[in-house]
Amino acid sequence: MNAPAAIRIQKFLADSGVCSRRAAEALIREGEVWVNAAPASIGQRVTPGEDKVTVSGKPVRAAAQPRITLAMHKPRGLVCSNDDPHHPKNIFTVLPGELAKHRFFCAGRLDKDSEGLVILTTDGALANRLMHPRNTVVKRYLVTLKQPFPHTKKPLLLKGIVIEGERLKVEHAALIAPDRDNASPQVDVRMHHGKKREIRLLFTTLGYDVKRLRRYQIGAFPLKGIPLRAVKPLTPREIALLFKIPAGPRDRENAPPTANQRPQRPTKPQSTTTTTTTTRPKPRNPR
Repeated sequence: MNAPAAIRIQKFLADSGVCSRRAAEALIREGEVWVNAAPASIGQRVTPGEDKVTVSGKPVRAAAQPRITLAMHKPRGLVCSNDDPHHPKNIFTVLPGELAKHRFFCAGRLDKDSEGLVILTTDGALANRLMHPRNTVVKRYLVTLKQPFPHTKKPLLLKGIVIEGERLKVEHAALIAPDRDNASPQVDVRMHHGKKREIRLLFTTLGYDVKRLRRYQIGAFPLKGIPLRAVKPLTPREIALLFKIPAGPRDRENAPPTANQRPQRPTKPQSTTTTTTTTRPKPRNPR
């Protein structure tokens, strides 16, 4: 039997379901990862089953977890972290019992006050692909504001605003059902980078408070059909959709209906039968 091959420590942690490779690098820099009682270094190779690896003092199992990827409809009020002492209620606490035993991590988070599509996976390599900046993973959001947002300010969303040395912006923005003044409280936005609370900060800085923020699509995979607080196991084909570039700006067939958009009733087909009416002359009155 061949001995297990040595692999990079970041890949070992990702395959074991501890965290993504990028997160592993951060843990290594912080001195949280040790190999055989010595601090680990980025790129260091370890042999699964032979080297003893610990993260924050806890041993890491060498056996890889089954590769499971889930799409979750995250509700408001839950955080996308399982190690936040200030918010014990997180998205992992709502997982079904048969899935809760596995170590999932979130590939692209939503803040506590936001809702919508979140991807959970035990596959560290997949999580790294979804979160790495070089991969264009487009995310689509429906932003509901407390005040109507005017069309004239849309270029500011695209150009962006510098806040604390970082430029915050979106790649695409479209008003939903604008009124006569070409303004709307609902804006459809797209972005593929995504810094923490970026959309909220961007609109708030422009003077518009966010009432509701909902992510309804990642790549070409829609949230549609997944109930609130539920999860859907993804097939390889559905995982591939996460990396697919969505259709053009006018494509909104997967967007949720808005308050101003009512479902149209099917029109009844008009009859092609022609009815001929014969008009009889009225009788003349006798003189």
